[in-house]
Amino acid sequence: MIVDTRAAPPIRRRLRRVGTVLSWLAVGPVAAWATVRLAGLDRGPLVQALAFTPYAAGWSVLALAAALALRRWWPAAVAAVAAVTLLGLVVPRALPAPQPAAAGPTLRLLTANLLAGAADARTLVDLVRTRQVDVLTVQEFTPDAQAALDRLGLDRLLPYRNLNAQVGTPGSGLYSRWPISDAGIRTNRRGWGFTQAYGTVTVPGAPPVRVESAHPSAPYALDQVGAWRADLTAQPPATGDGELRILAGDFNATLDHSPLRALLRTGYVDAADATGAGLTGTWGPYDGDLIPPVTIDHVLVDSRIAVGSVRVHDLPGSDHRPVLATLTLPAR
Repeated sequence: MIVDTRAAPPIRRRLRRVGTVLSWLAVGPVAAWATVRLAGLDRGPLVQALAFTPYAAGWSVLALAAALALRRWWPAAVAAVAAVTLLGLVVPRALPAPQPAAAGPTLRLLTANLLAGAADARTLVDLVRTRQVDVLTVQEFTPDAQAALDRLGLDRLLPYRNLNAQVGTPGSGLYSRWPISDAGIRTNRRGWGFTQAYGTVTVPGAPPVRVESAHPSAPYALDQVGAWRADLTAQPPATGDGELRILAGDFNATLDHSPLRALLRTGYVDAADATGAGLTGTWGPYDGDLIPPVTIDHVLVDSRIAVGSVRVHDLPGSDHRPVLATLTLPAR
């Protein structure tokens, strides 16, 4: 039998072209993602996409492996740069950071989004009781939720409060074991968005702490991105050497969104990030939606406050998971 070997080189060339195309198809998106994230280009539809940056970091490793397996060196080089960039941004969230030498009392703070009051009140009260929570911030807080929580004994566990229960999603609340002063309600989006209850909590043995239940707008549609950015920009900055501040709630933003990073640069620390729990999902599939978990609920603390631990708990009836932070305050 006679074999025509003249056909072999064209076939090999076509296979190489296919391999090159496949390599770039795998590498191109992660390279673009790394560029957008590094440059802080969260605009328009990119805002929602950037919430899933940890998943893109994982994909970048697979893209690099594919390019190396296909021996496509230029795509592999680009993939390597993208992988190093994305992993360098994401992996530190899984590593604990040094804490300040705070020597004051312990503060256990829990924050929970109640999904327009649909969250299971008994589970939340049980969390407050068993975890010995000192301060609770709630979002999407309704009159029915307030009544249910009090029937289950929250008013006895956390007797001090500043509440703004509203039908639907705007409501907010702040509960405390200790007295609250200078309390008020902030309304986002120029007076008609989510509300944020705040107040100064007096913890025995520590300086006063300003605590606020944070709930900026959600960028759920393109015409909401401007309000989302404005709400995050309007959050109260940390005060440096002034009053201690804690912002805790549903920020509708991850650490891959530039407005939240700008807020952190004023002097806050993300409690989960500081303890190596920064990749634990808090929103997504918890009410049955097929959405990969992302981390949009945060406890931001003054950099003078030490973070001991962060735990995320289940809350039936809500699409969010409560975040419990154990903190050590500076001594008075």
